[in-house]
Amino acid sequence: MSFRQVEGQERVKRILQNSLRADKVSHAYIFTGPAGTGRQAMALAFAQAIYCKVLPDDACGECLDCRKVEHGNHPDLHTVMPDGASIKIDQIRELQKQFSYRASASGVKMYIIHEAEKMTVQAANSLLKFLEEPTSQIVAILITENGNALLPTIRSRAQWISFLPMSRSQMTQQLLEEGLPPALVKVAVHMAAGPAAARARIQTNGFAEVRNLVIQLTRESFSRLPTALLTAQQKLTKGELAEELPAFMDMLILWLKDMVQLHLGNREALVYADQAEWMAPQALTYPLEHWIACLEQTIDTQKKLRFHANPQLMLETILMQLKGV
Repeated sequence: MSFRQVEGQERVKRILQNSLRADKVSHAYIFTGPAGTGRQAMALAFAQAIYCKVLPDDACGECLDCRKVEHGNHPDLHTVMPDGASIKIDQIRELQKQFSYRASASGVKMYIIHEAEKMTVQAANSLLKFLEEPTSQIVAILITENGNALLPTIRSRAQWISFLPMSRSQMTQQLLEEGLPPALVKVAVHMAAGPAAARARIQTNGFAEVRNLVIQLTRESFSRLPTALLTAQQKLTKGELAEELPAFMDMLILWLKDMVQLHLGNREALVYADQAEWMAPQALTYPLEHWIACLEQTIDTQKKLRFHANPQLMLETILMQLKGV
């Protein structure tokens, strides 16, 4: 994978490519940022560029080393994933064992730790010793959503590389140019930190159906509240979309934000722009305080659902509040 194939993150690309050109690749990096910002793709591109025998600051994608990295069988590149809920000390010890052997012709050994914040204390301390006393020329990449969750001593021994979310306008433009449905794009870019993650959401089987359910339940809650309550139970809490409840809550919050904007007379940058004709009159039926209270209630419910609150009861409360009951 070439750096050119990684979407966005131009600043990160410059940092890494400059280090390759100057032959000043650090012994350890922390790739930190939200999921969907291209951290894993960038780590793979960096690994290929390090091992590539053709280009000095990128991967050609054609040489033997590039192909080995791409296919996950390069002898000097190792990856560590959480074993269950955590990365355990035995995994780090095995990594150290592998790195006690000499590197191949490349001369560089490299390891990538995914979800590095999930290392146990023992694993993190073992890794720290490994970072302090490498047995050969080694490059480490620690991928994490929260770099601050790593031990301060690990952070101090690695170069911090921040991955920032792509702007929604950039993501929207890119995804629309790819021919993806505008109505789905407007929702997805608010639920993802990068175009790859947004694209993956749109292409998920239930994504469009969940958006339609948000529209259906909010409509029904105003005119046929008992029907809305039954629909929520049949489709969302006990039906085929039960696993999509977190996505439903995210989309409902976006819908309520639109209602606040419509009440204020703002029609620019609406997420549910294609529904504005029926939403706008409804937004003016209630005072602004009603929509703000509904929004706050939904955000609070979203938090409670993470701690296994009763989803059916929570949804019924929200739908009744929308109606003003």
